[in-house]
Amino acid sequence: MSEIDLETARKVAHLARIAVPEDKLPALAQELSDILNFMEQLNEVNIEGVEPMTSVTPMRLKRRPDGVTDGGMQDRILANAPDAREGFFAVPKVVE
Repeated sequence: MSEIDLETARKVAHLARIAVPEDKLPALAQELSDILNFMEQLNEVNIEGVEPMTSVTPMRLKRRPDGVTDGGMQDRILANAPDAREGFFAVPKVVE
């Protein structure tokens, strides 16, 4: 069992930039100890043969076919541009 002392709780609060009054440090130390003890309990669970997962429900992203699309529309696309030069969109200079 892991026990967090008051000095360690004070240091954790300082590193987390949390203002914890001195009278609340024992409670914080106890909560941190409880968290560590729970983590130790989880380490005892047999996970042999269990596949890692990112969600509790099986999900698969929607996929689109990886095929050649209708290309060669540069002229039609550039027709919408207010200013096009040499086959590219022309934009005002931003950096001096």
